[in-house]
Amino acid sequence: MRTRRLAREEEATLVEHLDELRGRVMLTVATVAVATAVAFVFHGTILDLLARPLPPAHRHVTALGVAEPFSVSLTVSLWAGLLFALPVILWQVWSFLAPALDSAAERRILALAAFGLVLGAAGLAFGYDVLLPRAVHWLVGYDTTHFRLLLRASSYYSFVASVLVGVVCVFELPLVVLALVRLGVLTSAGLRRNRRKGYFFVAVAALALPGPDPITTVLELLPMWALFEGSIWLAVLAERRAAKMSLAGAAA
Repeated sequence: MRTRRLAREEEATLVEHLDELRGRVMLTVATVAVATAVAFVFHGTILDLLARPLPPAHRHVTALGVAEPFSVSLTVSLWAGLLFALPVILWQVWSFLAPALDSAAERRILALAAFGLVLGAAGLAFGYDVLLPRAVHWLVGYDTTHFRLLLRASSYYSFVASVLVGVVCVFELPLVVLALVRLGVLTSAGLRRNRRKGYFFVAVAALALPGPDPITTVLELLPMWALFEGSIWLAVLAERRAAKMSLAGAAA
């Protein structure tokens, strides 16, 4: 089972590549399994953290089935295990693909990956600290005259997971725009010329994201508009940098 990263100039047979791929997949699965097991040991702490955005009176969610406490704990632990194992997963994917790239492309992809991780961490923090507390407080407090609210554990934690994943995806918008500009699919001039259409499509995307209430939708929409506007200026900087590098290469 081969997991050693190949050198850029090193040649390998198809069988060796498949053996390396199998080794990396097995290592990834083992890492996720171990991370999930560790998360399950501390699942009580994780459940408390995820329930913290709720008002204090509703932080003990309801289980409606015999197996629901265990199944919810296992599902939450699996999500946490995937999150904790993400650096290893990304490293295994990168180590398998990197030998096929030249040094310049390798540096660009590493920079984009680091940028994407920063954006994802910012999205996770925004979703947990800003969006979720306001959304769940509004939902829990909606029309208490006619409804007696019992929060089902599986529904609540699914809602939390979908909202956090959605916010992380939203915060990756600048990375997607930069990649499309780099590939020549988009240009900064085209983005600026069609700014109104872009804002409209961003609003449609915000409505399609998880979160049935207006608070969640607005709190997703505002950073999406800001990120879209920032993406336009990042595209301008990326094009200027690419033009300078092209001129420097031509001069050399």
